[in-house]
Amino acid sequence: MNTIPHWINGTEVTGESTQAVYNPATGAEQARVVLGGGPEVDAAVQAASAAFETWADSSLSQRTQVMFAFRQLLVEHEEELGRIISAEHGKTVDDARGEITRGREVVEFACGLGDVLKGSFSDQVSRGVDVHNFRQPLGVVAGITPFNFPAMVPLWMHPIAIATGNTFILKPSERDPSAANFVAELYRKAGLPDGVFNVVHGGKDAVDALLTHPGIEAVSFVGSTPIAKYVHEQATSHGKRVQALGGAKNHAVVLPDADLEFAANHITAGAYGSAGERCMAVSVAVAVGEAADQLVEILTRKAHEVKVGPGDEAGVEMGPLVTKAAQERVENAVGVAQTQGATVVVDGRGLKVEGHEDGFFTGPSLLDHVTTEMEAYKEELFGPVLAVVRVDTLDEAIDLINANPYGNGTALFTGSGEAARRFQRRIHVGMIGINVPVPVPMSYYSFGGWKDSLIGDNPIHGPEGIRFYTRPKVVTTRWPEPRQQVAAGFNFPTSS
Repeated sequence: MNTIPHWINGTEVTGESTQAVYNPATGAEQARVVLGGGPEVDAAVQAASAAFETWADSSLSQRTQVMFAFRQLLVEHEEELGRIISAEHGKTVDDARGEITRGREVVEFACGLGDVLKGSFSDQVSRGVDVHNFRQPLGVVAGITPFNFPAMVPLWMHPIAIATGNTFILKPSERDPSAANFVAELYRKAGLPDGVFNVVHGGKDAVDALLTHPGIEAVSFVGSTPIAKYVHEQATSHGKRVQALGGAKNHAVVLPDADLEFAANHITAGAYGSAGERCMAVSVAVAVGEAADQLVEILTRKAHEVKVGPGDEAGVEMGPLVTKAAQERVENAVGVAQTQGATVVVDGRGLKVEGHEDGFFTGPSLLDHVTTEMEAYKEELFGPVLAVVRVDTLDEAIDLINANPYGNGTALFTGSGEAARRFQRRIHVGMIGINVPVPVPMSYYSFGGWKDSLIGDNPIHGPEGIRFYTRPKVVTTRWPEPRQQVAAGFNFPTSS
């Protein structure tokens, strides 16, 4: 049985406490991951603190050279890393490659930080006085990341943190931990000094140690809203900067003037891709007016066409859920929706995949006539369940979305520029797609929602990521000529 160790100061570190890692497609235990806590976090902080002394003083050229090499290694090992992710998460290998590609885009952004980190200079702000500013790294920073994107979400964090001169400790999900160690090995091959990137596996003990350790300056988190609130409260109370991205309930609005075949095709992919286990998944289709009946008809056909199976099998579009508990929770939610009055148009419960009968599979489910009072609407199901809510007008759809406590992503399918402009201006959501179902921004923009989808005010990657991992200095200088006398005033200085 393979044991997945910590990675601290460039060395594999084992431990006595371990937890099973499963293959979701078979239901079988395939590895054990060591579980750390305070001592392992402290060892990682000590290694990262020691490495920071020299890494922060390294040239920007040296840092970007490592990033260029790391980026190339991600390209060369994409297939291997994709299969590692698929085997532990359950998503298809193609989907895993996609998440690696989107994560690699942040590495590419980090390769160009030379331009982004340029400060500004003001000449002669007062007689003989100049002012300039620049940004410096914080020190040791940490990332706590979820199971659903074991490569991409950490890649939203550590490339920018490291390229700006910080050292990093990653606490990945214990459900699919191998990707983190694989990335650590790629960093080593890219020439990153020992201690700059560390991996500590574990559960709540490791999380709490990261949130409270005095040697950690900032914490980045992606996960559920309740845990995001906990992370934000604990880390800020211990004097740390915090990025805390929470859950979502993403709506896709379909107007009667939309190409319904196009809309249904993309909503199906947005709802059932990665088995719905992503914070940008489309979980609610809001059918406006006369679009509803035809849209549900097309969605029904497309849900039945989704090919479900093990993630490493050619042609499979949707793999299993990550755990048995997740499978049971999602299938129970479909049953609750039915008892509350929803119409189960497509029922994915009880699916068995030949040769993988013990896998954590459930099929796509489509619910119609869902109301905002039903649990299927209010809860983030994090599974392949699409709820259809019917409204009469676009304004009613906007009010419905704005009343939802989440504000991560939303989409509008329409052929009307006026409707699109009205929607994007009035909607209270951080990331918006117009005829785009999953509006994840490019790496040079920042990712973050509104309301309960972002706790605090620090989005991730892009310009906001750079500001999060650095702090500014402003320097005011005077270089008087030799023997020049400059009178000192006792009043508050002015620029005259």
